[in-house]
Amino acid sequence: MKNKWVRSEFRKTATRKRLFEHRGERPRLTVHRSLKYIYAQVIDDNKGVTLAAASSLDKDLRKAMKSHQSIEAAKKVGESIAAKAVKAGVKKVMFDRGAYIYHGRVKALADAARAGGLEF
Repeated sequence: MKNKWVRSEFRKTATRKRLFEHRGERPRLTVHRSLKYIYAQVIDDNKGVTLAAASSLDKDLRKAMKSHQSIEAAKKVGESIAAKAVKAGVKKVMFDRGAYIYHGRVKALADAARAGGLEF
């Protein structure tokens, strides 16, 4: 049986493979979820540039939440990344969940980003 890291890398590459078939059409909204925090970035793969970034460690978001590892924190990060991306001129993105299943904090971040004005 393969270890946890190998299975995670396989899931991540399978997700990225599907996204990279459409590379260049839209920037990529990527999510990283650790045990304590959640991070989101909007990346333009053609130029190799991060257009917007937000995390539960941002100073303005820290004060607004009790816990950094809750669904409420993920919603705040989703709203923040949507606002920053729209300000940077990005409306349509591809959602890159990486190796994480679309559930819980990842789903909450995606729903909040959609409500904030991003389309994916």
